[in-house]
Amino acid sequence: MTADMLREQLECDALDARLKEIYLTEDPAEVRARVKKVLDMYEARFVKGSAGFVPGQTAASGGTASGGAASGGAASSGAAFGGAVSGGAASGGTASGGEKIELYSAPGRTELGGNHTDHQHGCVLAASVSLDLMAAAAPNGTGNVVLESEGYEVLRIDISDETVHPEEINQTAALIRGIAAAIRHRGYHPEGFNACVISDVPGGSGLSSSAAFETLIGVIFNHMYCGDALDSVEIAKIGQYAENVYFGKPCGLMDQMACSVGGAVAIDFAEQNNPKITKIPFSFADSGYQLCIIDSGADHADLTEDYAAVPAEMKSVAAYFGKEVLREVPEDQFREQIPALRKKCGDRAVLRASHFYRENDRVKAETEALLADDFLTYLKTAEASGQSSFMYLQNVYSSRFPDQQAVAVALMTAEHLLDGKGACRVHGGGFAGTIQVFVPDEDVEAFQQDIDAVLGEGSCRVLQIRPYGGIVIV
Repeated sequence: MTADMLREQLECDALDARLKEIYLTEDPAEVRARVKKVLDMYEARFVKGSAGFVPGQTAASGGTASGGAASGGAASSGAAFGGAVSGGAASGGTASGGEKIELYSAPGRTELGGNHTDHQHGCVLAASVSLDLMAAAAPNGTGNVVLESEGYEVLRIDISDETVHPEEINQTAALIRGIAAAIRHRGYHPEGFNACVISDVPGGSGLSSSAAFETLIGVIFNHMYCGDALDSVEIAKIGQYAENVYFGKPCGLMDQMACSVGGAVAIDFAEQNNPKITKIPFSFADSGYQLCIIDSGADHADLTEDYAAVPAEMKSVAAYFGKEVLREVPEDQFREQIPALRKKCGDRAVLRASHFYRENDRVKAETEALLADDFLTYLKTAEASGQSSFMYLQNVYSSRFPDQQAVAVALMTAEHLLDGKGACRVHGGGFAGTIQVFVPDEDVEAFQQDIDAVLGEGSCRVLQIRPYGGIVIV
């Protein structure tokens, strides 16, 4: 549809059924407003004759952006929100008022179980949430991706250049370049597009804004240039590749899989090239509990060293046995060698390895509980997961900054307010960002008010599990 056609559809509520289905709302007025906003951005930036249009715009390279970190990886991403202009390549194509524009969406995610297990080829339980990145995009007839994210400068990337650019490490341009390269390596011929992106996935929130961005870009390329031939699992792998190789973050695959596949999913990464995915049809909306995500107020900045140490220390234990990851080492062998491992790898590495084995078992128990509609057992196991992350994984605060324990304060406050009901835990990479809490339906309003009173207005957000991953809206 053209932008004018989309606006007409919005005004006559013709898109309401689609928006209600994707965004789990009976009143899509807020979603309609977001659609209008991203269309306004697109027309201002890319449509000839618009007030904000600058023909043949180029910009200097350099600069940085900041955003959310994925589990087990580095912090300071910026992937969800755009970043500095990169490249200085030939300008992207321009648009006319009658061109076809399509709308795309990719959700954030929450980890329901399996804290820091994915990078050891373990099991995870994750779900997409009702916050997303939304884009208006169209092919531009060039080899350049030109992208504007709300609040950031325009990105312009020549995707015909597949080389890894050291100056793009930790920048959004690296993700776009890497995704295009990975798709080209699969035999497709991605070309350029113009896009504007808005987001309500907070950067640094532990909801994987970076993985959501990777999914969004993958879905756009897939729809425009691959005939939608790439499935959601392949799009997730492409995002991880871009993040590992081009962006420079040693993340696992859990975040990308949750954002791309959608709904609640159990994922077994024993075979990295063919992960086993089990869709979980459990209705969280009917569980009697609400999913709350609480912002601790702590920033992921300067925590790269802490994130990277988790997989590195687990892998050091695996290396003692001549293996690459802990999934390849039987637990009984690990237990037998703890005295030697303490000397070789250090106590924290041993504790983190122990967390992996127990956490992997908990994911299996949580999956079985949800498949059996036994939410109380899931909650009990999720609570145990949080305790293990605090005691053994030790990703609640940085040992380098012991006076800064915002996540621990958030957990303490939530545990006190729950008073034995529900569950709270750190999720995702940890160290900063958000915690996850399941609150009884009847207590949500008071819980939210009390959390905001301690941690600040707007700290507690009530979310839903979204049934869709990366998707073409229309």
